[in-house]
Formats: sequence, structure tokens, C-alpha cells
Amino acid sequence: MEIGLIGLGKMGLNLALNAKEHGFVIKGFDIVPDIRKRASDSGIETAESIRDLVTNLLEPKIVMLSAPAGKITNDLIMELESLLPAESIIIDAGNANYKESKKNFEFLKEKGIHFLDCGTSGGMEGARHGACLMVGGEAEIFEKVAPFFEAIATEEGCLYAGKPGAGHYLKMVHNGIEYGMMQAIGEGFNILEASPEYEFDNEAVAKVWNHGSVVRSWLMELLEEGFTQDPNLEKIKGEIQASGEAKWTVEEALQLGVPVPIIANSLFVRNTSQIEDSFSNKVVATLRHGFGGHAVKPKGE
Repeated sequence: MEIGLIGLGKMGLNLALNAKEHGFVIKGFDIVPDIRKRASDSGIETAESIRDLVTNLLEPKIVMLSAPAGKITNDLIMELESLLPAESIIIDAGNANYKESKKNFEFLKEKGIHFLDCGTSGGMEGARHGACLMVGGEAEIFEKVAPFFEAIATEEGCLYAGKPGAGHYLKMVHNGIEYGMMQAIGEGFNILEASPEYEFDNEAVAKVWNHGSVVRSWLMELLEEGFTQDPNLEKIKGEIQASGEAKWTVEEALQLGVPVPIIANSLFVRNTSQIEDSFSNKVVATLRHGFGGHAVKPKGE
């Protein structure tokens, strides 16, 4: 099976290497020449343009997008619609709003192009060695690409979630939960940091909590690694970016009348973090950097 992959950044390149390792022919493109060169140096065949990429794919042409949600992804889909023949398949593996994914499905359907929305979790490590995938779209189209999804996913880590939009809907809620989990970890370490009586070794605490405790998790493992590099997180600012999914989760919950106070509060804390510098926010910023390579703001900037 041959896959064209557009977007060779932190997630895209790792997905490409993962797929190549599993025997798939991967042809990639990125708008940034330096990123294309890095991919090429890593053994991924790259094209100089989207047109060249599409032209050189075997039919049925399958194109996966690993690009920022919103205008960039939607513009790519519009461009691909004009280049791809009927029966081609586009997979959006980014963090698009599920409502946009439903629109993209309908837009492509008019030309006979198939669309799958693929929520992708596991960060850069998962993309490289086994991701968690949640896929929405027509079941018969999913089945055609299922061997690819199952190969790049971790064991038991691939789910056909349902009709168009279901994959990104599931990833939206997943990320809302993730916000709440990271916020709770951050607040716990904030208490430890503020204690007037005890001086805890943050790295040691994260390590012991990740061995047999109820709160053991990959997030705690990432935090231990973060404390190894910066024991008191003194090198970064407690400023946390929000990529949109928790906001969409809260909006959906409001529409459904479902209470989500923890997810909502974790989102508001991220907004507040833009104007104050707290230890709990530094913890969350460290976790986001650990699993997704999201930038942290160095102290002093």
C-alpha cells in the first residue's frame, strides 16, 4: 500500500517513519524545504509540490494529512479535491473540529473522493512507535485502509469510531479529559512546592507515584523526565497554550447540557496562565512539551 503524507513536522515525520518501518511505501511533502530535507535524510521520499506528490501516487490514491487544524487543513483539502481522481481517499490525522470534518466529508463526497477523520493520540513517541487512533467515516472505506491504521497503531490502539466526524469527536473529548488530568497533576505538585514544612524531591515523587500508585501514568513518567532536566522548573514560564480541543469539548457539553466543571476549569486556567506564572502551570507546560513537543516559554522571555 502506498501513502502520500502531507505535513512532515513533529507528528507527520514520525508517522511516516513508523509506516515505512511496517513496509508501506511513503511519499511525503511539506511546504518548508528544511523539513522536506530532514525527512529525506531520514529515508522518506519527498516531493517538491502537492501536485507532484499526487501525480506519483498509485491508484487508489491515499493521502494522509498531518497539519494544523483549521484553515491550513481545509485549504489542503480544497487543493487536493482539485487534484485527486474519484475513489481516492483523504485521511485527516490532525486535530480538526469534528464539525469541520463532517463538512469536508460532504465536500469531497460530491466528487467521489472518500474522507476519513483520524484522531491521533500518543504524542511524538506514539506516532513513531505505535499511536492510538480513532477513525471516523464510512465503514467500507475504513476497511480498505484498516491494515495501514492497525500497523501504525499500538496493540489494541485502533478503533473505528463510527460515521464521519466520529474520530475527531472522540479525540476532542479525549483531549478535554487530558486537560483535566494534567491540571490535577499540576495542582498537586503546586501544593508540594508551597509546603512550608517539607522539601520534596519532585523527580523522586514523580518516580514513586509512577510505580504502583493509583495515579501512575505516562504523564507522570513524562513529568519525572521533565524534573530530571529542570528539578524545580526554574527555566520556563508557567504559560500554557491551548490548542482548541478542550474549548470545543466545553462548547459541546454546553450544547448537550452535560456538566464538565473540571475540563472547563482546566481550560480557564490555561487562559489565566497567560497573565500569571505559577508552579502548577509550569508542570502542565512541561507535560505538554514531553508528549507533544509543544514549545515552552523560557524564563525571561
